[in-house]
This record gives sequence, C-alpha cells and structure tokens, in this order.
Amino acid sequence: MEMVPSEENQFVPKEIQNAAEEPRALCIIQDITSAKTVNERLTLNLPASTTLSKLYEDVAHKAGYVNGTFGLAWGNTQDMAPLDHSSEMSLSESGFEPGGKRNFLQLTDKDGEQPQIASDESGTADSSGLDDSSQERFIGPLLRDGTPGCSGDYSSPSYSYSSILSKSETGYVGLVNQAMTCYLNSLLQTLFMTPEFRNALYNWEFEEQEEDPVTSIPYQLQRLFVLLQTSKKRAIETTDVTRSFGWDSSEAWQQHDVQELCRVMFDALEQKWKQTEQADLINQLYQGKLKDYVRCLECGYESWRIDTYLDIPLVIRPFGASQAYGSVEEALQAFIQPETLDGPNQYFCERCKKKCDARKGLRFLHFPYLLTLQLKRFDFDYTTMHRIKLNDRMTFPEELDMSPFIDVEDEKSPQTESCTDSGAENEGSCHSDQMSNDFSTDDCVDEGICLDSTNSTERVLKPKSLLTFELFSVMVHSGSAAGGHYYACIKSFSDGQWYSFNDQHVSKITQDDIRKTYGGSSGSRGYYSSAFASSTNAYMLIYRLKDPSRNAKFLAVEDFPDHIKRLVQKEKESEEQEKRQREIERNTCKIKLFCMHPVKMMMESKLEVHKDKTLREATEMAYKMMELEGVVPLDCCRLVKYDEFHEYLERSYEGEEDTPMGLLLGGVKSSYMFDLLLETRRPDQVFQPYKPGEVMVKVHVVNLKSETIASPVSVRAYLNQTITEFKQLIAQATGLSAETMRVVLERCYNDLRLLYVPNKTLKAEGFFRSNKVFVESSELTDHQVPFTDSLLWKLLDRHGNTIRLLVLLPEQSPGTLANRTLFQKVGSDSDVLSEGTKSNRKSVEAILEESTEKLKNLSLQQQQGSSTSDSQKSSDASDFEHIESPTQEADSNSSLCVAADNRELENRIRATSAGSGGASSDPENHFACEERSDSEVNNDRSTSSVDSDILSSSHSSDTLCNADSGPIQLANGLDSHSITSSRRSKAHEGKKETWDTAEEDSGTDSEYDDNGKSKAEAQYLYFRAEPCSQDDASWDSQKCLVVHVDKRITLAAFKLNLEPYVGVTSTQFKVFRVYANNQEFESVRLNETLSSFSDDNKITIRLGRALKKGEYRVKVYQLLVNEPEPCKFLVDTVFAKGMTVRQSKEELLPQLKEQCKLDLSIDRVRLRKKTWKNPGTVFLDYHVYEEDISISSNWEVFLEVLDEPEKMKSMSQLAVLTRRWSPSTMKLGPFQEVILESSSVEELKEKLSEISGIPLENLEFAKGRGTFPCDISVLEIHQDLDWNPKVSTLNVWPLYICDDGAVVFYRDSTEEPLELSEDERNELMKKESSRLLKTGHRVSYSPRKEKALKIYLDGGPAKDPGQD
Repeated sequence: MEMVPSEENQFVPKEIQNAAEEPRALCIIQDITSAKTVNERLTLNLPASTTLSKLYEDVAHKAGYVNGTFGLAWGNTQDMAPLDHSSEMSLSESGFEPGGKRNFLQLTDKDGEQPQIASDESGTADSSGLDDSSQERFIGPLLRDGTPGCSGDYSSPSYSYSSILSKSETGYVGLVNQAMTCYLNSLLQTLFMTPEFRNALYNWEFEEQEEDPVTSIPYQLQRLFVLLQTSKKRAIETTDVTRSFGWDSSEAWQQHDVQELCRVMFDALEQKWKQTEQADLINQLYQGKLKDYVRCLECGYESWRIDTYLDIPLVIRPFGASQAYGSVEEALQAFIQPETLDGPNQYFCERCKKKCDARKGLRFLHFPYLLTLQLKRFDFDYTTMHRIKLNDRMTFPEELDMSPFIDVEDEKSPQTESCTDSGAENEGSCHSDQMSNDFSTDDCVDEGICLDSTNSTERVLKPKSLLTFELFSVMVHSGSAAGGHYYACIKSFSDGQWYSFNDQHVSKITQDDIRKTYGGSSGSRGYYSSAFASSTNAYMLIYRLKDPSRNAKFLAVEDFPDHIKRLVQKEKESEEQEKRQREIERNTCKIKLFCMHPVKMMMESKLEVHKDKTLREATEMAYKMMELEGVVPLDCCRLVKYDEFHEYLERSYEGEEDTPMGLLLGGVKSSYMFDLLLETRRPDQVFQPYKPGEVMVKVHVVNLKSETIASPVSVRAYLNQTITEFKQLIAQATGLSAETMRVVLERCYNDLRLLYVPNKTLKAEGFFRSNKVFVESSELTDHQVPFTDSLLWKLLDRHGNTIRLLVLLPEQSPGTLANRTLFQKVGSDSDVLSEGTKSNRKSVEAILEESTEKLKNLSLQQQQGSSTSDSQKSSDASDFEHIESPTQEADSNSSLCVAADNRELENRIRATSAGSGGASSDPENHFACEERSDSEVNNDRSTSSVDSDILSSSHSSDTLCNADSGPIQLANGLDSHSITSSRRSKAHEGKKETWDTAEEDSGTDSEYDDNGKSKAEAQYLYFRAEPCSQDDASWDSQKCLVVHVDKRITLAAFKLNLEPYVGVTSTQFKVFRVYANNQEFESVRLNETLSSFSDDNKITIRLGRALKKGEYRVKVYQLLVNEPEPCKFLVDTVFAKGMTVRQSKEELLPQLKEQCKLDLSIDRVRLRKKTWKNPGTVFLDYHVYEEDISISSNWEVFLEVLDEPEKMKSMSQLAVLTRRWSPSTMKLGPFQEVILESSSVEELKEKLSEISGIPLENLEFAKGRGTFPCDISVLEIHQDLDWNPKVSTLNVWPLYICDDGAVVFYRDSTEEPLELSEDERNELMKKESSRLLKTGHRVSYSPRKEKALKIYLDGGPAKDPGQD
C-alpha cells in the first residue's frame, strides 16, 4: 500500500507556508521495521529549509509512530547510520536534493526495538481538524483493496499497517474479514456486546476429554470473546470459529444473509449445549410467542395455535403497494393487522358447518428479552424476474414501546376454542413464510391448549414500563441484492456510547449516524423513491428489554470463572509468542536458494536466515536443506551470488565467512533481485573466485567427425577481453588448439554469430551476463567455406531446430486390419499383419524388419540436448546423432537415402492396402471406397506412390526429405514439399507460424502454386523415431514413439515420415495435438510447419481419413422444431467442394444409421443452413457446395426429418415456421411449416387460414423476436408483438422476412383472451418464468448460484464419493 500526502498539506511548516518559490525536497520513505510493512512507502514533499527534527515529526505523524522510537537512514547507500533526530540542520544542508529529485530514506528500528504506535485519535484530530460530528466517514463500509463485495461510498481513513497491530483507541478489538465474512463479523460483535449472552458463554466450561476443541463451536466462540475482551491487537482472525463450523476456505468467498446466519448459528449452539446449563439459553433470551388465529364473524368461534419465533420479519413495502411503511411501529401494526376472509376465500366454520366470513391474523402473546426485528429489504420483482433490494426509509426508535402490540386479553368471546383446520394455516398467513419455525419447540399444532390464568393475568397486569425495549444493535447492509457489505452499529451498555464495528475498524459514532441508517431519501416516499435512495441502511435491529432486575453487566476480568482465567492466560502467552515470532520474522532474510545436487540435479528451495547469522552459519543451514550430508563434505560447499534467470554466477564471498547475512544481502527485504547458489566441488578441486564484472560462458565443444556436441564447460571472462584472448582462455579450459579454433556465439534463438575478428572485444560482439558458445578446432577444410555453407553451421542449425515429440500410435482395430501394418517396438520378433494380406506378408514384413533392425543396431551417442539446462541433459541421447529413419538405408559412407528401397517400401504398403478387397468397416474410415474411386477418376489429383526424388540425396548425413529434384506427389493427392524456409540469414523468407486448432482451415492450403511449383526453397530436414522408454511412460511405451524432428518440417512431410510406424498411408490417419488437461485439437494445415511445437509436446494419431484439398469437416445437428431443445448434435462428417447436396446426404445417411441409429429415407430429410440456433436457407438437392453454397472449416448444418416428401423445389420459394396463439386458452400450438411461392403477405395469410380454419378477415399475424424458437411469455404475447403490420410484402420493414426459417405467430382476432384471477395470473407468471428461464429466453443475466448456509456439527460436510 503506497501512502501519499493528504490534501491538507499538513507537512508544510506554518512559518513558510507562503514561500511558494522555495525549492522542495521529495522524500520517499520505506518502512523496513517489519516484513509486513516493508512494501509501504511514505511520500513527503517538504520545503528544503525544513529541519531534520521537523522531518522526524512529520514522518512520525504520517506513519502513526511515536516520535523518537524510530530512526531514518539513507536508503540508497550502504551507510546505515541514522540521521540525527535532534539536528536543526535543514534538508538541503543534510544532503537532500531538491527540485523534484527523489530522496530515498529507510525507516528503521531504534536500538533493536520496534517503533511504538501512536494513538490514531490525536493524529486525526491534529491533521484534519475533524470534530466528533464530522467523523461519519469512519462509519460505513470502508474501502478495502482487493476485497470483493465492498461499497465505495465511503473513504477509508489513512492508516499504516503497523497500526493494525495495536488496539483501537476505543478499547474495542475488530475482526478481520476473511474475504466476504462481514456478515459473520457483524453478528459476532453483536453477540459479544450482549452482556447476557457473553456472560452465559463464559459460564460454560469446555470438557476437552469429551470433544475436539477444533470442532467445538461454543469453545471457539468462547476463545474469540476472550480475545475480543483482552487482546492488545487492533483486529483478530475468525478462522478458528469458521473452522469449527465445518467450513473450508471456499466459504470465506460466499456471501450470506446475516439473519440466516443468526438462525443457523443459534440452532447449532442449541444442539451443542444439550444436557448443559445453557441448553435453553437461546430460548430464554431470544424466543417469543404468538398466536395464529382464525375467527368466524358469524358465531365468534376461533381456531388458533401457538407458535414461537426468534425474530419478527417486518415488511418494508406491502406486495403491490406503491408506498413503503414509514416506521417500525407502522410495520409492526401491519404485521398483526387481521385480514378478512370473504367471497371465494371464505373459511369453513366447524361450529356453523358452512363457509363463513372470518378474520385471520396474528397476536403477540410474549416478547423475548432480546427482541430481534428483521427489516425485509430483499424482495423479488416479478416484472423483471430479479431479486431487488428495497432502500425505502424506515425509522426506528431508540426506545420501542411494544405494549400496543401485545394481546392483553384472549378476545372476550366465550366461544373461543382451539381446533385444527387446514384453512387456518395457509390463505393469508404471514406465519408460514416469515416466521422462524426452524427453532420452534412446538413443532405441531397445539390442540386443546388453553393459556393458563397465571400467564394471562401476568400479561394483563404487566406494567407498560416492562414492555419498553432499548435499541443496542443495528446491523447495516450497504449494496444491492446481488451483493454488498455488512457492518454493525452497537451501543455499549457500559458507557452508553455508540460504536461502529466495521470488520477490523472500530470507531465512535453518534446518534446522528444511527439516523443515517434509516435509508431512503429526504423526498416523498413514492414508488420509485428506493431506486434513488442510499443503498446503506439498517437490516436487523436488536432491542433489549428495559428491566433492572434482569439487565446484566459485563463480567470484569477479575470476576471471570477459573476456566476463563486459564484460557485468558493461555491466549496471552500465545499472543506473546506470536509477537516474538513476528519480531523474528521482521529480522529474517528470505531468499531463493539453488543447488546443483550431485545426485538429484538442480534443486530449489527458500533460505530463511536471521540477519545476524554469519555466512558460515547460513552455508551450514543451506547444506542441510539441500540434503548434501553424506554426499559432499561441508567444506566442499559455498554460497555464491546467483542470477537464476540468466544462469549467471555474479560473485563469490571469499574471506567474508563471518560477515552477517544482513550486510551481505543488503538488509532485510521482502524480495531480492538476485538468488543464492550452494556450489559444490570435489575434494581434489579448488573453488574458482567469481568477481563482480565477470561474465559467464558455457562452452560446447563440437566434433564434426562424429557430429556430436559435448556437455558445456563453464568459463568466466571479462567483457573487455578480445576474441584472441578469449580463445586462449577456452584453449586452457578445453585443451583445443587456439590457432584453428572457430568460436560461434549463440546470442539468441535464430542468431549464430561466428567470432572471427581477433581484436574485437566480447562486449562489442554482444556478450552479456550469461552466454553460450560452440567451439570447433579440427584440421578439416570446413573452415575454408563460408560459415553459412559449412558443416559446422548445418550441425548447429539442426541442433537449434530439432525438437522431441511424444507420438501415441493408434490401437489395432478389427476394421482396419486389411489397411495397415503395425509398428512394433524395436527388438520384437515380428510385425503383425492382417489376414487379408497373406500374399504380401513376407515382402512387407521383411522391409519393415530390415529397417527396424538397422535402427536397432546403429551406434547411439550420448550428447547434450538443446532446450533445457545443458548440464541437466548431459546424459540424454542427442537429437542429432547419425541415425536413420526406418524407411532409410545406411552405408559406411553415410549415404542416408536410397530411393529405390523407399519407393519399394511405399509401393508395397500401398499394394497391401489395395489387396484387401473391399472397404474398411472402421467408422472413422468410411470414405475408403470413395477415395479409391476418386483416385481412379482423378489421377492428376491423387497418386498412390511417392516420387523417387523425395528421399534421394547424398548431401547430408541427417537428410530425410530432399526436394531439390522437383515437386513431390504425396499420397493424399496434394502437391507438396517436406520443406520450410531456413531460419538463418541464408534464407530471408519470412516463415509463417500458427497454432493448430480445431478452427483452422481444413486442408485447403497447399505448398504449391497452381503450376505445381514449390513455394519454398529445398531444405534438408531431420527426422528420427524410436520407441518410448519406460522413463517416458506417461503413455504406454508399447504404443508410443519418441520422435526427434526438425520443427521446420511441414505437417505433410511429418505425416509421410510416420507412415511406416502407423501402418497406413498419410491420407488414412489424422494428427491431434494434445494440450493442457488432455484437450486434443486436430492439426489440419498440411503446408504449415511444426514451429509452434516444443520439446515433449504430445501428439495422438487417430485412424480415419484425413482431409483432402477442397474438403471440409462439418458438424451435423438435428432440427427438432417442436422439442424443448430444438438443436441436437448428431455427427461429424466431411463435405467436399463440387459435391451436390444429394451426394452429401447419400454419404451422411449410412453414417447416421450406424452411429445414431437413425434409419432415414433420402427423400424425407433436408439439409439447411444453421446460424447459431436459428434454422436458415433450405439446401436443395441440386445445390453444389462452394458454387451455390458457401462452406468453411468446422461448418455447421441442420438436418431436418420431414413428414412428407420435400416441397421446396426452387430458390424462389420461402419456408416459414408458423405457430398459432390461442388467447382463449392462453396456449401456443405446435410449429407448422408453410411453403410460400412469393413474399406476399396475402399468400401467407391465405396459407395460414387454410391450415387453421380461421376466416381470412379475422386472421392476424406477427413476426417472432430473438433466437429460434422465439419463445415469449403467454402473458405478454397478446400485447407485446407487432400484430398485423400494415405491409403487403414480407421482405420490408418491420418484418424483413427474406430467408427460410422465420417464425410467424398468428391468431384469430375475434377470440377473446381468457380472464384470469390475480392468483391464476401469479401462478401462470411463475410457470412461464420457470419455462423461459429453462429455455434461456428473456433472461438478461445469469446470477451467481448461492451456496446454502450450513454449520456442520460433525466437523465438516460429508464428501460424496460420486462427486468429482
């Protein structure tokens, strides 16, 4: 939290207030006295003539500390000596720079003691000059940064975090808001400030042997109350209390109603207090009684029952009324006001044996000692179907006389009896909805109960003064029905003073502040007044009966029971321990620690060391943390300054073993700009000193003969060294010859720089803190050719671009046995082939086995990888070893690609597929027949062999795909190259990098132009595959390949290389990229590279026909116009450019039969456009995709099942969906389709008249609104739609019906609407609201689902094993 100067300019000395031209010194002060306050900044802009003593006064005033208990020191120097506290030297004389320059200071301890906190009261009075009456800004919900559910209506007084650690000047302790627990804090403070409840809670003794203290609600409340009474903190946590409720941390983020919490908590306490003295405490304090009665107006017979209540819910505004009640007294009067049951609501009288007029109502029989009134400010608006808050003004007195509302006599009629009648319990009863029955001890109707004469006499004779209640708690809600903030205004019975308990803030308030919580505005109480009223108003009121004989006082500390005294002592010790721990935390340096463990590789931890501990002690701590005991001797370890981001060793600390860590690290800070590394050495080695200003270089030695790159050797150099000197340094470290040495600096990805100018410095060449270089010193002539043509460049280029991918191969499927062979793990006895290919088994098996044997027998060399920490991967197999694909032949001269064998392999695989005879039964491969027929007809687009040039090369030892002899004919029918542009300066073409997702263009890209010419230069790209080892086994190693591949390879070439392992041609399998959470998206753009992939990305191969050029994946949904959910997903399929709609239906229907069990006739289905959920243009059988119908990737289309053959024959026709509205029954009929020959309104009306029988002159229609099915409430359709528009054609305003699928409602104008009673209308309104909410119509927002408020008596909710 950054603290800025307030507007009052209280830091300007009075004597120079008018010296406008005087230069000023900007002081920024960091409070480092505590880890909690280290991020705070105090900003003062003082005249340069201000004295140091005055500076101390101003800082004390601003920070809330007592002057003289802290020091100020310069923050940007190593000198920690504080500025003189009593000096009269001016700031300018003391070295402060004026003129807008920032002067950094640190606020420090004085003599090791934490600064004393000054009282807030004096600070605010001096600085702002506020009197008591102007302190209203302290009352409302204070703005808490980052806390949701808070109102910004009030501004928070500035205070330092340090002041939270000390008690408020009021003497009361606040409660910390866990996130949204302000409702809980308000109730807890109210209960704490209730003497009778607090004293009774203290008198209860916890038996630890009988219950776990963590789950005991009364014990945790007792602890909380003890802390609220005795703690020296400003605010305390409530987490122990909520934990006893069985709540987890997620409950802190749930907003709840304070009245609901009150009832649930009281119920929990009653359950916990069974069989104790406090068993009836809640009822004794909070429970009242009332009578729910119905009296016959003819004979006077009365039926009644007694109910109990814990609070009285008072209506703010009656249902349907335009004005609210003005006061609590008015609302109470309305609460007991009886209503007359007459007309259709007459009551059946048991005595009269007939329905009679009757009077129904409630009478209070007994008021509780603590009277709780809930003002029902939350309501439901049936017009908008939203919850709302009523902010109307409702006054409440400080003393409430309840005598007018008590039933002093039991009605004087002798016919009064008790009976049971269902009619007495529903119509007009406020009780069933409003009263707190959860806590009633009379769970059933009290039949035959007569109020005894004693109680009756007591009620009659009770003096008026004994029914006077005194207000002592107002729980205030600020906000709306969607969320807000609670706080409590509570009067102390000790001194009669009102206080605001607003979470951790407690402040004094006045009676005027209480009146501000009435709500409303100063104007009239009209219907809309609450919309413009303040949102901060009283929600719950708690009164106490004024009865000197019962009114208790708070127990003083000296009068506590013994068990509470023990608890006080225990909490005091705990608080002292916490204070000591806080002091230790304040002096503890916390810094990231790394260690290159000889066994466990790179380890990371956090070193927490006291600032006074020496470097030697810190090294020993780090040694134990990194578990080096028994692995490396302690004297072979040291701590060095380290930059983990750049992997840079900044400096070592020779000779500083006894220096305190606080000095070495530059003080105690919340975070450091560097880390520490625990460096180890072998006993025979000596530590190299690291000096500031050196740079670190990782040197990789390259062997051109074996084409390997060794693990790095670390060398330290200076930026002002020349290349010649640097080569000498490397020669010493590696033993290579400096004369023939070539040094290549990798400054960043895509940037290899040959260092060939002898006198150029490392700084000029672009060296930084941490650098990577490759060195080579052979006698070969490779150094004589240009660098970008050299073997060294090619090797490093491959090193920088090769990635490691994990490829999951598909399962063997019975339906695809005839079309594929399986790749088996290296070393397996044989390959598994289909029974349908026995004639070809030997040849294909021999070729595959030969290639896999060659792969198995090649010498694998261990080298360094390229993507993660070089030292970490030193034992990994190199991505760049001299090794062939299983489809390649090798000889001693490293000629990798023998075209004949590859062509033979490719042809035999295809021959195997062709010899199977018949199509695959694999559902994903259902286009096999069509593809073969396409190949026969269209030989120029699809070919069954790979051109011999694809693999013919003798240029490079790692070449797989060489396309310099011409275009490649790929098996999927696309002219394509397995190439991408170079990443080096040699090829300047920009390369296109995109992410493969399901939304990409479905294979319509090609790497060649219309003339078949390559769009990119020929390039040799690396590919090597091997079975997964068990170490890689997040997947089954039997089905997984590890592929090392140049990421500049295209998807088309990548698929070609995978063919022998998958066992089918690249056109018969699909590539899916696996993202986080195992989400899979198909990669479909054949001409794009793998540049978006990175090391250890996962790929899944699935069998199924891949898309060809001009093909699109299509999602098919069924349109069900008369179902509640009219849009149902069916299948994914493929449509091709040039295909007719009828052809696509012929392809689709067998798929629907197999996958969806839909046996449909081709003449009884239609396809139509789908836009979101709206049905659109009907596609006719002769329409051609991409000619008549535009199509795109992942297109969506509706399939509609017809009851009769298709009537749509022409594009000039119009298909309209119509629905009849019947006002007399308040119902909508089913959808019926009408086919129009033109856009004439007259024709539409004629068709509607024909299908409905409504005379043409009586027929009215209206266009539906919104998304299909254009749902609308039956209560609104008659008035809200634009009926019978005055137009002659459909394609003009206000109709704009220009396409198929429009919804039209129609009705008979002579049909009278159904007359509904108020109750019928309300019932229908609820049903319609529920229906429309389910369909998603007429809902403008989706409210957050509230979690039910529960307190668990067994320690927590039971976990449902079925839940995720």
